[in-house]
Amino acid sequence: MTLAIRTGAVDVHYPEAGGARAALVVGDLPGFTVTVERVVWLDSAEPYEPGSFYKRELPAVRAVLEGVEPVRMLIVDGYVDLDPDGRPGLGAHVHAALGIPVIGVAKTSFRTATHAAVVLRGGATKPLFVTAAGLPVPEAARYVTGMSGAYRMPDALRRVDALARGR
Repeated sequence: MTLAIRTGAVDVHYPEAGGARAALVVGDLPGFTVTVERVVWLDSAEPYEPGSFYKRELPAVRAVLEGVEPVRMLIVDGYVDLDPDGRPGLGAHVHAALGIPVIGVAKTSFRTATHAAVVLRGGATKPLFVTAAGLPVPEAARYVTGMSGAYRMPDALRRVDALARGR
């Protein structure tokens, strides 16, 4: 018997006019059918700082998680760590701040992230790149592969992206 893991997926969008829109969808893995949606607007956001993206993202991630039943795992758009030696990316900072497992799903290859699991979904020829903290990368890749949706991007990740962009 497989136990359901209450999982959130988060994404943040930064409109040109300023501020940030953070979105969260919640569902259970395996599968991850969305059962909760939440969007939070932040009037201000830290400026983009290369190598320190988490300083911009983490306040928005915390804000959108406030007021919802806690999740046991989180999926972020991007890498958990940026190389096999563990140079932290957004997901590693989220894992350290929240103390829960984090799966990173990136749409593009990062040259030093040679440790990322390559996942093909829905007949796509272009892969997703999966990294993780708090659980083994192969397990994270299995979760991403098994998420609902017929396309390259799982439905939950497509939905949270659309919410963050205000669609």
